[in-house]
Amino acid sequence: MRGAAMSLSAAASGFVVFLLSVSVVQGQDDWGVTYTSTEICALKGSTVDISCTYRYPSRINDHITQVKEKFWFTRVSNNDYVDIRSDPEYSGRVQYIFGNNDCTLRITDLRESDSAEYKLRFITNQHNGKYTGSPGVTLSVTGMVTDLQVQVSRLLVYKSYNRAELKCHSSCRLPDHLHYVWYKNRQKMWRGTSSYSVSVYPADSYSCAVEGYEKFPSPPVYAPRVPSVSVSPSGEIVEGSSVTLTCSSDANPAANYTWYKENEVSPKASGQIFTITDFRPEHSGNYYCEAQNRRGRHNSTLHLIVVAGKFLHSATHILYQKS
Repeated sequence: MRGAAMSLSAAASGFVVFLLSVSVVQGQDDWGVTYTSTEICALKGSTVDISCTYRYPSRINDHITQVKEKFWFTRVSNNDYVDIRSDPEYSGRVQYIFGNNDCTLRITDLRESDSAEYKLRFITNQHNGKYTGSPGVTLSVTGMVTDLQVQVSRLLVYKSYNRAELKCHSSCRLPDHLHYVWYKNRQKMWRGTSSYSVSVYPADSYSCAVEGYEKFPSPPVYAPRVPSVSVSPSGEIVEGSSVTLTCSSDANPAANYTWYKENEVSPKASGQIFTITDFRPEHSGNYYCEAQNRRGRHNSTLHLIVVAGKFLHSATHILYQKS
């Protein structure tokens, strides 16, 4: 199975954008169309190439098969497949690039209204020798880069800071030559590629944007803030009852939680909620919750004691912070 090669070149009105995926063959017997990509995401104003290869029987009933016509379409009107070259919406913006059984549709100056399913249709000299590659290629054109995310691909932990490799990622594949803007604590700090290696501290946040689309930055990523911890039921706790400890922290990416008891190496529980059933005097002591993500970690503690057969808990406080 041979997929058509996609070109990536600068266009006067924008960029060429493409998304490669596993080639999918639409067809049966000796007829078919192989689309190099079945889903493409592109930016408004850019240029996109939609490519495929097609096949057909070389002979039918001793008659040599010849392709008489081939075109791309998105809609059918009165049972007539509308060649997009004749559609006023695409006037001056489409180009067909055909080779030996391969076919590329190039659309320039993309508009959001160009979002549609594109299919190739070819007609031969054979009786009933018409074929449409269906389903086709779904093109999504966006005027905003709104789904950017900062991903932490590598993290080296030191005593007072971390060294991280950050990646500005979008589900809409963008050209490699685009520039990105990086922000630290919402202040512009660097212009460059989609990857950025930086020393990060617990109090810092980082976000990114595509240059020219700075109004649509990614959500900031940051280490967990100081967790808040609470105990239920509040007030005095009767011996033998259940005690539920809860921990929460603002973090992006979301934090993972681990509970420890002071002077014990092994964790007591994982998750935001830690329940101790049949609470006894030996359970009293300092419990602390650690909130951690790939940016760092923070801890808070809760002090539980037993007094005259009843348990009291002190207000939460920070035991220590580290990253």
